[in-house]
Amino acid sequence: MLARAVYRLATAIALPLAFVYFHWRGRREPGYRAHWGERLGRGAPLAGGPIWVHAASVGEVVLIAPLVDALRAQWPDRAVLLTTVTPTGRERARGRFGDTVRVRYLPLDTVGATRRFMRIVRPAFGVVAETELWPHLIAAAERADVPMMIVNASVSTRSATRYRSPPIAGLVGATLRRLAGIGAISETHAERFRALGARSETVTVTGNLKFDVPDLSARLAEGPALRRRWQAEGRPILVAASTHEGEEAIVLEAFERLRRQHPQALLVLAPRHPQRFDGVAELLAARSWRYVRRSGGAAVAADTDVVLADTLGEVPDFYAAADAAFVGGSLVAGIGGHNVLEPAALGRPICVGPHIEDWRDIVDALAETGALQVVSGPEALAAVLADWFDASDAGRDAGAAGARLVAAQGGALADTAAFIRQRVGQDDGI
Repeated sequence: MLARAVYRLATAIALPLAFVYFHWRGRREPGYRAHWGERLGRGAPLAGGPIWVHAASVGEVVLIAPLVDALRAQWPDRAVLLTTVTPTGRERARGRFGDTVRVRYLPLDTVGATRRFMRIVRPAFGVVAETELWPHLIAAAERADVPMMIVNASVSTRSATRYRSPPIAGLVGATLRRLAGIGAISETHAERFRALGARSETVTVTGNLKFDVPDLSARLAEGPALRRRWQAEGRPILVAASTHEGEEAIVLEAFERLRRQHPQALLVLAPRHPQRFDGVAELLAARSWRYVRRSGGAAVAADTDVVLADTLGEVPDFYAAADAAFVGGSLVAGIGGHNVLEPAALGRPICVGPHIEDWRDIVDALAETGALQVVSGPEALAAVLADWFDASDAGRDAGAAGARLVAAQGGALADTAAFIRQRVGQDDGI
């Protein structure tokens, strides 16, 4: 196949460039300069045919963690290997699982690295969280007789159009046909996979794992306690989480407008990537906002305008303390949005920008209930927040609607675990 040959040549040429990129990224994220052997498929052999799960970065690790727990319970005698692409994903995986799960980087998608990985690891089967199609990796798995599945699988209209265009249509179709199973989030997405070339019998609707939000009752209890520690029991609180470059300036402009009506409002600003914490702090200082950095442990005073949430793993606690949430990656193009279900499960009304391609189905469902508003810029964001803060019952009703939707849509975890058991042949002793 010509497309496969071109892809093979392209990945071979790109290999040294990938390490140049890792070295460059390592200036701000040292983890990119470590464990390069794993990027080439090298590492200590794992005995006994481990269960292999891939989660690209932090979001996927958080998503897939309950499923990893379920697989470990189903196959307690097998080791589990979890691969990631980013250092932050690797760090989150180690923090979540400790020594109970092996963690490595996914090999780069070259013929040599993927074959080496399969030869060394020899997994019993592989599970990829969300839709990552690595042609050489999936071909190497098929060659090694390793059943490969994609779970929580989706393909947007835009991606489906791109995948159908020559010359990649053939490569995409051949890659999908090699999969042992595709657990799609809905029938709409299942039909798209079939149309792209997946074998119909391998595609099953298993639901959206994102709706299976972990029990957050302990977080809800932490919310009022956090407000007391911040001396903010009477202040309306906005949490703007998972923001990207360019979004903080928009959020701060909206917050400035909001403060004209609600001068006591407090903003909790949580950038998505740790390497941007210092830059956002400089932005706050340049605009003369009175702010404290969460990592510094300074008290939040009555005159504090902004809490810079420069720590990891605390965003659910901030949501629990909030009156409303903005979820980033949505006001700037090219990212696709981030997890809106966490604040929804906690009963918080939500705003997002218009660029929510990766979360379109969920955003539409939440918007239909009134739990979420899509805004196009600082004026609209400030206006929606002001309405919620002016009429607190309206904000609470919107948040409650979102919490009900999340509760009603659960169950994908059990269905996905059952799908994996069926696909790998539980009865055959795998």
